[in-house]
Amino acid sequence: MGCTGSSRSKGDGCSESSKKIRKPKPWKHSQPLTRTQLRQMRDEFWDTAPHYGGQKAVEAYLKEIWDALRAAAEADLILGQAIVDSAGVIVQSTDLTTCYDERGAKYELPKYVLSEPTNLIRDS
Repeated sequence: MGCTGSSRSKGDGCSESSKKIRKPKPWKHSQPLTRTQLRQMRDEFWDTAPHYGGQKAVEAYLKEIWDALRAAAEADLILGQAIVDSAGVIVQSTDLTTCYDERGAKYELPKYVLSEPTNLIRDS
């Protein structure tokens, strides 16, 4: 269940958008990846993540949030923080793996879109 409503207090058990984001902890993919493979995985995720059926207004809103999450994921921490704050994204996990929008919809980002694995290999 997500956080809803525009006013959140510190004691409500809900993470606020003002929670400071940080780089994800180092992680290892199940098998070594090249930079090209990682880029393909990221592109595939971002290309398919914002596709939902439904009303055009809702789809446009969801696409805005996904675009903001992508921009934050690809930015440095300071800019990423500014992006999630201005988009009204509620950061549940400081590494951005779990976020909510102001309507309570949940957004889950895989680690591979947020950082490189420790077993990344050079392209040949």
